[in-house]
Amino acid sequence: MHLLPLFPLNLVVFPGEKLNLHIFEPRYRQLVTDCLETGQTFGIPPFLNDQVQLIGTEMRLLKVERSYPGGESDIRTQAVGRFRIVDMLREAPGKLYAAGQVEDLPDDTPEDPALKLRISRQVEQLYGALSLQKLFIELPPDYRTFDVAHHLGLSTEQEFELLQLPTEPERQQYVLTHLEHILPVVLETERLKERVRQNGHFKHLTPPNF
Repeated sequence: MHLLPLFPLNLVVFPGEKLNLHIFEPRYRQLVTDCLETGQTFGIPPFLNDQVQLIGTEMRLLKVERSYPGGESDIRTQAVGRFRIVDMLREAPGKLYAAGQVEDLPDDTPEDPALKLRISRQVEQLYGALSLQKLFIELPPDYRTFDVAHHLGLSTEQEFELLQLPTEPERQQYVLTHLEHILPVVLETERLKERVRQNGHFKHLTPPNF
């Protein structure tokens, strides 16, 4: 267990994800300065339903892209893992920003190849229906659920449910269930849009023989 500075946001960050942030509040300007000086990481726990959630993502500051005269900055960060808050402090000792005593959540479970194959097929169908095939094709063959989760139409609450799941097969099953639910809806919507587009156009139809 260790003390981790906290930067709650109303979003979910997945391990491996790169996140760009504009920093303007004095407490988080102080946090960026501390990260630059000490190399420390910080945590982003989602702020959902008017409260800070206990599962979050540990972030590493990669670069200050731009500093502004008033003290604001644009930074690049990357998520390095998940954690659980055991005890939260509204202010870290001697600091303006919050912190928490946290425990790391290991994530070394192997994927289920059969589930991954089914997910890949469902995602390919989904992206095809939405004309997003390029996004799917560019995914590496060793992708994990966290790599595609932001591109599957999950709500923020659903993304947080996914973040909490402890193993990759559990996350694969969650994603697959979601895809199997939304894919028929998307396909039917696309068929409806095509019918609407065809209304009023000259139709080249072959009459039936009877």
